[in-house]
Amino acid sequence: MRQTFDETTDPSFGEKHLPLVRARMAAQGLDGFLVPHEDEHQNEYLPEANERLAWLSGFTGSAGAGAVLKDRAAVFADGRYTVQVRAQVDAKQFEILDLTDGGVAAWLEGVPAESVIGYDPKLHSPDALAALETAAAKAGAELKPVDSNPLDEAWEGRPEQPRAPVVPHEDRYSGETSADKRARIGRSLKDKGADVAVLTAPSSIAWLFNIRGGDVIRTPLPLAQALVRADGTAQLFIDPRKVTNELPGWLSKAVEIEASDAFASALESLSGRRVLVDPAVSSAWVFDRLQAGGAKVIRAIDPCAIPRAAKNSVEIEGSRQAHIRDGAALTRFLHWVDTTAQQTLPDEREIAETLERFREETGALKDLSFDTIAGSGPNGALPHYKPVSRTIRRMEKGSLLLVDGGGQYLDGTTDVTRTMAVGEPSADQRRMYTLVLKGHIAMAVVRFPAGTTGHQLDALARLPLWMQGFDYDHGTGHGVGSYLGVHEGPQRIAKAPNSQPLLTGMILSNEPGYYREGHWGIRIETLQVVTAPQAIAGGERPMHGFEQLTLAPFDRRLIDVNLLTSDERAYVDAYHAEVQSKVGPLLAGEVGDWLRTQTAPL
Repeated sequence: MRQTFDETTDPSFGEKHLPLVRARMAAQGLDGFLVPHEDEHQNEYLPEANERLAWLSGFTGSAGAGAVLKDRAAVFADGRYTVQVRAQVDAKQFEILDLTDGGVAAWLEGVPAESVIGYDPKLHSPDALAALETAAAKAGAELKPVDSNPLDEAWEGRPEQPRAPVVPHEDRYSGETSADKRARIGRSLKDKGADVAVLTAPSSIAWLFNIRGGDVIRTPLPLAQALVRADGTAQLFIDPRKVTNELPGWLSKAVEIEASDAFASALESLSGRRVLVDPAVSSAWVFDRLQAGGAKVIRAIDPCAIPRAAKNSVEIEGSRQAHIRDGAALTRFLHWVDTTAQQTLPDEREIAETLERFREETGALKDLSFDTIAGSGPNGALPHYKPVSRTIRRMEKGSLLLVDGGGQYLDGTTDVTRTMAVGEPSADQRRMYTLVLKGHIAMAVVRFPAGTTGHQLDALARLPLWMQGFDYDHGTGHGVGSYLGVHEGPQRIAKAPNSQPLLTGMILSNEPGYYREGHWGIRIETLQVVTAPQAIAGGERPMHGFEQLTLAPFDRRLIDVNLLTSDERAYVDAYHAEVQSKVGPLLAGEVGDWLRTQTAPL
């Protein structure tokens, strides 16, 4: 599915759609209604049919929320989307607020007393709902679940739910059979005193049953629900139209396939059973159905989350091979930017399409892992910029080009950012790039003991910037799946507290950056996998580390060698030597010669 550059929403959406939603609210006796970005599966990236916030307001960011009262409304977005949300949303219809600075909960504290604020329990997790209920209580308002979503009622011409075919994901890629995974999860349920677990996260379902789908853009996920029992048997609830002929045999008789409509009654039939459910992932509606049926609910993390995140040896080797293949495509692209594009100064659309073409020419690309971010000049200063017709710029001499993209391959998911000079870089650009590179290197070479979280490591990548009075307003690293989502939890590297230790086999990004609004942006991103603890000569405790997976050269023109320590220079040389040894054999002629020059010692 090729990347498109057309606007899918318009700021006029607010003026058109708010009256329709308010009319449906009034019919249900509601004074307000909450509209999260997330859907019934708590997805970050959504099928078109579940883009409720975008339909309401025009805002298409991957994180956000909306709130509607009779006489006013608000849209919430985080720092990644500050510029985008103001361009896409009509400020006359919506107040634009910070999602992270109190967010919807802070806004709820200001609603009139005795207001009845509706919410769809299928779209809110209990963890997220708890803060909203506390805020509504402070305002003297009532937070009321609705049986029928007024926005869905108002949405005329809403697209149908996706029904992409669900296919097996072969054991040679997964490294473990579904039967073995289900047995392993069953044992963990017994350890937690549970009889059965409810799974609603598409990534967990895809991982557990070794299946993939196409219901979510850029992510090979099937939308479904499941119950997995302590004995390793399971029920998979899925639209029958997505069930391919090979699926029942692949899943075996230990997995019953049932229609999605049967999920509610299955939950209500678990009377007296000890049912494990993740309150951060599954919806409040799931908990309501379980309680209505008399189940004994155990609140705990999705039992598939950590096994899925901690990749096995087959998945890690698959990721290595995917990154070598992707690295060759990316190197061809970087060569094109450094030669042809320096003369023709193409626009961001041609840049993104060229990178996609090089990835397609590998013959193994299943899809992009997300829409390519190709930011020229000022657009590069928008961390989650997406080129659309209205905003597309050409490359500009004297500026920078930031390109962030990735591919979905059967053996792995890639995500990489490189920043390149257009023309001769300034001393200031080289200084800022090198400060970002120093933080990137610090995160690449760190050693850490068992039990360390990404939150505890985050400052390492920021320190060179902090020491000069700079910072960036996004996390340093996110988890990445194995031919699954390019954003995967529970692991992450960020300022925000996170209690999940980094475990052997977890794949994370390492992506510090710097953004000069109105001018240019810098980000350097590689994926890296947590290595098993190893002894250090003269030390007392074994330490985890990171193995670099992404293989693509840095732009030498942007490196101020005088700002690097000898150890940092040695790291760049060693990394470039690895790029040459693994990617170089796949490249010939002019591109191969170019790579040898780019990866020569500093």
